[in-house]
Amino acid sequence: MKEFELKYGCNPNQKPAKIMMADGSDLPIQILNGKPGYINFLDAFNSWQLVKELKEALGVPAATSFKHVSPTSAAVGVPMSDALKKACFVDDIEGLDDSPIALAYARARGTDRMCSFGDWVALSDVCDVVTANLLKREVSDGIIAPGYTPEALEILKSKRKGSYNIVQIDPNYVPQEEERKQVYGVTFVQGRNNFRIDAELLQNIVTENKNLPEEAKRDLIISLITLKYTQSNSVCFAKDGQAIGVGAGQQSRIHCTRLAGSKADVWHLRQHEKVLNLPFLPTVGRPDRDNTIDVYISDDYEDVLADGVWQTLFSEKPEPLTKEEKRAYLDSITGVALGSDAFFPFGDNIERAAKSGVSYIAEPGGSIRDDNVIATCNKHNMVMAFTGMRLFHH
Repeated sequence: MKEFELKYGCNPNQKPAKIMMADGSDLPIQILNGKPGYINFLDAFNSWQLVKELKEALGVPAATSFKHVSPTSAAVGVPMSDALKKACFVDDIEGLDDSPIALAYARARGTDRMCSFGDWVALSDVCDVVTANLLKREVSDGIIAPGYTPEALEILKSKRKGSYNIVQIDPNYVPQEEERKQVYGVTFVQGRNNFRIDAELLQNIVTENKNLPEEAKRDLIISLITLKYTQSNSVCFAKDGQAIGVGAGQQSRIHCTRLAGSKADVWHLRQHEKVLNLPFLPTVGRPDRDNTIDVYISDDYEDVLADGVWQTLFSEKPEPLTKEEKRAYLDSITGVALGSDAFFPFGDNIERAAKSGVSYIAEPGGSIRDDNVIATCNKHNMVMAFTGMRLFHH
């Protein structure tokens, strides 16, 4: 297939639209089901790069959940605790522990379920039955992977009344070294960002604390590779083999940090005993549970606990999760990794990170206020590595 005609571009008024290879060669994909659109393919090709690079860097199957050309999360296939399975709504998935690629997607989808609603999925490895069953019950636009088992493919084809978008990509495809795109009729040309992200990038530790465990290195690598394919400015919190909070596309870096930090806090609080034990009625669907949990965790919890409302959601009225309880729970968390796609210009980013349990940071360095940022890290006994490499993505 040398080109594929699209229904329209970013918006219905933008016609004609298609994808093709500039040199006239075959596209590196097969469309196995559905008819993906312009934004679907933007998500597909960006998300595939992310999981391919994660797998190459860490040697573990990887998955990501993408929305509007940025990841809501990315993760590798490491075991999940019972509490995390319950928080991610996957505690009933048979065979989950035996499928690293399913574990990776369960983590990625479960991180920010509000933002992942209607996501695009990318898998580094062949999609198996466990992953397909996990996906079958989620609201999702499509998937890209290097392959599908026959049974998994049939399960996915049944989604969305048979219209679910399923794309298979050639895992050996290597794009040209030069990238081009047009803006306002002007062609932009640049070399591809082939910069390799691995543990060697974390050797320049500039803080007094220089103890960087292997798990922290893994999480920092996940954070940095996620940032490489996130619309800038961007900041990413990671923990336990997954990105747990992504702040993307903000003009101010502190706003990125606050946004990503608040998402990371929600991820942690979803595993609070009170949240895990919310007595939902069996008639409450998964998206409504997500929305309810999001409000319950927020300062607007009365919106779901008010008389006349809670009865439609719960079998009995839950006790609120108080501000004091939330703060005490978050204060008990440590070991979170944080990456930034460009330098932190002020220590306020570090102060905000500390409130979300950050112990390890990787950022390019190079600010005239690096001394202030380092001093703030030392104040909180954090480990910070300067990578020397900016990771803007637009």
